Amino acid sequence: MLLRMSSLFLRTLREDPADAEVPSHKLLVRAGYVRRVAPGIFSWLPLGYHVYRNVERIVREEMDRAGFQEVHFPALLPREPYEATNRWTEYGDGIFRLHDRRGNDYLLGPTHEEMFTLMVKGEYSSYKDLPLSIYQIQTKYRDEARPRAGILRGREFVMKDSYSFDVDDAGLQASYDKHRAAYIATFDRMGLDYVIVSAMSGAMGGSASEEFLARTDNGEDTYVRCTSCDYAANVEAVVTPAPPALPLEGAPAAHVEDTPDTPTIETLVAHANAHQPRSDRPWTAADTLKNVVLTVTRPDGTTYPLVVGLPGDREVDMKRLEAQLGTDVPAPMEEDELRKHPQLVKGYIGPQVLGEESASGIRYLVDPRVVEGTRWITGANEHGKHVFELAMGRDFAADGTIEAAEILPGDVCPSCGSALEMAKGIEIGHIFQLGRKYAEALELKVLDENGKLVTVTMGSYGIGVSRAVAAIAEQSHDDIGLCWPREVAPADVHLVATGKDDAVWAYAEELATGLEAAGVRVIYDDRRQASPGVKFKDSELIGVPTIVVVGKGLADGVVELKDRRSGERTELDAATALDAVVAAVRG
Repeated sequence: MLLRMSSLFLRTLREDPADAEVPSHKLLVRAGYVRRVAPGIFSWLPLGYHVYRNVERIVREEMDRAGFQEVHFPALLPREPYEATNRWTEYGDGIFRLHDRRGNDYLLGPTHEEMFTLMVKGEYSSYKDLPLSIYQIQTKYRDEARPRAGILRGREFVMKDSYSFDVDDAGLQASYDKHRAAYIATFDRMGLDYVIVSAMSGAMGGSASEEFLARTDNGEDTYVRCTSCDYAANVEAVVTPAPPALPLEGAPAAHVEDTPDTPTIETLVAHANAHQPRSDRPWTAADTLKNVVLTVTRPDGTTYPLVVGLPGDREVDMKRLEAQLGTDVPAPMEEDELRKHPQLVKGYIGPQVLGEESASGIRYLVDPRVVEGTRWITGANEHGKHVFELAMGRDFAADGTIEAAEILPGDVCPSCGSALEMAKGIEIGHIFQLGRKYAEALELKVLDENGKLVTVTMGSYGIGVSRAVAAIAEQSHDDIGLCWPREVAPADVHLVATGKDDAVWAYAEELATGLEAAGVRVIYDDRRQASPGVKFKDSELIGVPTIVVVGKGLADGVVELKDRRSGERTELDAATALDAVVAAVRG
């Protein structure tokens, strides 16, 4: 493949786009790979589409190698299957809905569990047909509230989604393990630095769930890893080890104290240490019970109040809370809504008036650290007053626990008890053991070996194909441009010819065609009017792994080879440069 810069549909930019926040967005636009059409919607230019197709090719080859079979579904889907699984409602504002001219409801597919399930239901009816794994690579549509970071979080994107179908749970585990191995092979070939972490299944349902995260400081996913064992998890999936319950016998009685002008945890702790000091140590924020009031919206638009109780040294992590609530969406309660609940005194809310069994009827969920016998400073439900020594299980109760508190560096590993550290990543793949949720809703059953109808169990496995392009770019760049891994790069060699000597241009042309004939993918900068400086900057910005410069050195019988990633430069004998470049490309 030979791409000539003189005719290539390409325009590089010297300035970052105004709306770009992360390196991949800046560089993919500046290097002429993508262009914004609307928020969260991008077009691919030739070089970008070459990279995209290389990523897609790797995904397809590894899926095929694992024995999975490719199918393809429409993006325009009818309402009825999504009604059967209740996702027409559960998706809320997250999907694009439309009507045809007859008034029938359709959606643009955000994901295709229903379609895969119905396809298999229509074709297979016996356990002898299973196991089966089928996949597609297709455009998805989700009405993201906050599309950002270029193609990392868009409203139109390409995914590889595959599904496994098995008779029993042992078969599901085998299919899951097979997909996991295929994902490792896929991301290894892409040259990605990634980590596999435990994750939440969320609205997808199911049990076991793991994410593949590309490590990068600009990732929107936070994960933890243990400093001693191999535990790693998305923060949404971290389980807080609950401390042992404490005896209530002999515990001091709760007592209400005046605490004027203490609407925040900081002011409360300062007042407590000044006016109600402990004999053993100072009070800290961890001794206080913070009660955060939220309004939760169901997919059908109705709302309900929720209060989350947690130690005062932590904030509510909304992503963790959202993962726990599934399809319900929480938000801080607005002032006008708070006024509808006079028992909730802003800045002084205590758990004594909370719980579904209380007069307020407001659901109250607490952090796992709030166990029986723990005693707290918390609101007395009166302005300017707090209660000290309020004991869980004696003075108040909760409707349950919830993992909603932020995770902090140094928190305890739930596996071995050592300290956790935190890092950022970009989700590039996610694998689920779905179980029978969709098969039951859509009545996917087969006859087992005893002639009995059994519900099929399913797995779901996704790779963000277009997102992987951005993830690779996030990990493969420097201060001057992109540095693509060879297998996904738009070309193997960026050949630059400079100067006015006709011998340079004749040699460069011969080298370009020779490389093409040898199966090397080449971008040839054959622009006569562009200056050497512009050409060098473009070659560095575009990021092809090998750069070859033919210029004034040719008079001395040499051309230059540069490794884009390491910056190492090597002079090649012009007479044998073709073979040397081919050898460099093929490693």
